[in-house]
Amino acid sequence: MVRSYKICITVALTFAYVNAQSTASQYGQCGGIGWAGATLCPSGWSCNVVNAYYSQCLPGGATGTATVTSSSVSTSGSTGTSTSTAPVATSTLLPGNSFIRSVEDPYFHYYLQSITPGNVTAAIMGSYTSAAQFQVTGGQLIQESTPPLYATVEDRANSTVMQLGVSWSDTPATSGTFDFSGDTIEWSIPTIDRPQLNAWLVCPDSDGNNLLFVNLGYYDYETPTGCADETIHFYTGATAVP
Repeated sequence: MVRSYKICITVALTFAYVNAQSTASQYGQCGGIGWAGATLCPSGWSCNVVNAYYSQCLPGGATGTATVTSSSVSTSGSTGTSTSTAPVATSTLLPGNSFIRSVEDPYFHYYLQSITPGNVTAAIMGSYTSAAQFQVTGGQLIQESTPPLYATVEDRANSTVMQLGVSWSDTPATSGTFDFSGDTIEWSIPTIDRPQLNAWLVCPDSDGNNLLFVNLGYYDYETPTGCADETIHFYTGATAVP
């Protein structure tokens, strides 16, 4: 029985070691608290910390480091801690892409992204350290990821609804058009007459996510309780900055 127990531990540790030494995909996860998958990135890519629970393979070399502490369990069953050092999240802008950020308080220089980087979630305005990158092509607002994500705007239930939620999908949007006006982002659809095509709302939810909505009304007029009027602008600096 003791011998079988030792064999199980050896197999488990060997599997964890091999998994950790495998190579993640481009833009794939490569670390974070609780992560047991690949920790190496392809040649020319580096593992960048997005937050304590998520590190991502991004093109280019590291520009700094950050220490992340995670829980671990020893073979004796006692709980301890281990530390790992990984690059700070400073994603370099890819050719043809833009960051998108808001420019009004209280969300000045909050950046458009997914709740979990690169995943199908609601669209939020969040920290520059996890800013996503985008292109507007053929009326689609496309988030750089693997696979690419497309911004979709919920359907209007009736004429009394004055804000529409924005989310990310792995399939292109089938209604509405995104476009640039100067450096601002607009959204339009033939069935809705909007007084200002670049009017947006940011409304925090109960989990602290700053959700993005299309504002169908006038900018800075009859703002829903708890929300803030915003315009969102593209930014083409080399990296996202606060």
